Amino acid sequence: MLDYVALGILIFTGVTLFYGIIVIHDIPYEIAAHRNHPHQDTIHYAGWVNLDELPVPVSPGIAMIAKRILFFIGLLLVVSACVKPAPNPSVEQVVEQALPETTEIAPTFTAVPSWSEVIARGTVKDGWLRTFGDDELEKIVAEALQNNRELAVARSNLDIAAGLATQAGARLIPAVNVGGAAQNTDRGNNSTNSTGAALNLQWELDIWGKLASAASAAEQAYHATEADLEAARQSLVAQTAKAWFLATETNLQLGLSDDAIKIYQKTLEIVQTKAELGTSSPQDVYLAKADLAAAKERQRQAIGALTQAVRSIEVILGRYPSAELEVVREFIPAPPAVPVGIPAQLLERRPDLIAAERHVAAAFQRIESAKATKLPNLSLTASGGSSSNELLDLIGVSSNFFSLGANFVAPLELGGALEAQVQIETAQQEAALANYGSIALRAFSEVESSLTNEQLLLEREAFLGAKVENNVAALTAAKTQYDVGAVDFLSVLQMQARALNSRISLIRIKNTRLTQRVDLHLALGGSFSE
Repeated sequence: MLDYVALGILIFTGVTLFYGIIVIHDIPYEIAAHRNHPHQDTIHYAGWVNLDELPVPVSPGIAMIAKRILFFIGLLLVVSACVKPAPNPSVEQVVEQALPETTEIAPTFTAVPSWSEVIARGTVKDGWLRTFGDDELEKIVAEALQNNRELAVARSNLDIAAGLATQAGARLIPAVNVGGAAQNTDRGNNSTNSTGAALNLQWELDIWGKLASAASAAEQAYHATEADLEAARQSLVAQTAKAWFLATETNLQLGLSDDAIKIYQKTLEIVQTKAELGTSSPQDVYLAKADLAAAKERQRQAIGALTQAVRSIEVILGRYPSAELEVVREFIPAPPAVPVGIPAQLLERRPDLIAAERHVAAAFQRIESAKATKLPNLSLTASGGSSSNELLDLIGVSSNFFSLGANFVAPLELGGALEAQVQIETAQQEAALANYGSIALRAFSEVESSLTNEQLLLEREAFLGAKVENNVAALTAAKTQYDVGAVDFLSVLQMQARALNSRISLIRIKNTRLTQRVDLHLALGGSFSE
């Protein structure tokens, strides 16, 4: 960024350039045309030429002015071409500004200590979807990535961001327009025809880096949208996997409800037989019928849950929600331990953090562009072309034309609008930094919580497995005792309910473990594909 001393020089240069070009930019062509110079057309369209090479006497003063003007033009073009946007803040700088001074990122995850069952050493690996070993899941994920409508919206947003970045970058190069016209005028017996074509060029010299910073901001916004798309893809894969596991759970619950109906139906038959023989009371029959009705009600509930789960998957896949998708009735085994890396690696791996960091960079560049807007603006314009007009041909006036000009605008801060824009952009960057800090802390929390839950769910599944085994054994013992009249029928029903509920809890915990593993991969930021 040039200082204000250079600003004074630029103002002087701009004024000299503006008035000098107006005075002499047609002189080279007029001299060349007067002497019938062999390259007069080239000189006409170029707009300038080294006057010392023309075979005519030229005033030394005019030649000197022309040379200086051409020198200043070249100097401005070089300065404009060399202006680069300010370097974006590094990730370390963003983290330092985004997090409170008292916040220190731990060297390792605190939930890691001795849980080797679910955590492995090393950096996070990609391709986590394949670790589940479920071919059907991989197929529906591929279909979701291709057909999901919400992901299509995210892709369109990326295309929009790419177009905006291209538009911003296009302002760094000259704008060229080509035009033409034709006209016929008929006055009684006389008619005239005229045609013309022109090439116009306009170029704003980016002396202060305003356009370069704006282009860089648009580019960073594009990269942020690109990271948002990747985050949306990973989120979609996780959502699909969770929906698939939930559908598997509801299908298993439906199967369990079918088994319960068969058990309660068999129990009712036994009780009715014993009642007919007088070894059981009518109360036992009513209790058996009530439990059978409750089992059928749970079956209907399971059917509704399965139908809803299947329809949710079909919507994710872009299908019509007809509840026709086939769902498996068996959980895949929980994947083995996964490497989780270190907390600092999250900052450069998770798409949402990458997007937040790019938004900070874009905000920084918009501040630089807003500051440059307060400085003078210089642009060059040029136009040239040719026209055919019968009247001009008759009087012998040249039909070719060329013009070159410069526009110099120095904004005056009367109401403080430009400075207010700088303040607005600064506040937006501070908001982007705070947002980055919030996302970073949430990312650390998600990983730590997922690691804790991995171990706890592993232990809970083991306890529930033991609970199921013991309840089944207790139920078997209760039935034997009931057959010999050692216990009443209510004890048998209670044991059946305990066994059924424990099996339901075991199915749920298996689904929760798989879902938790998906959450862990999503929190770590590892890609689902190789």
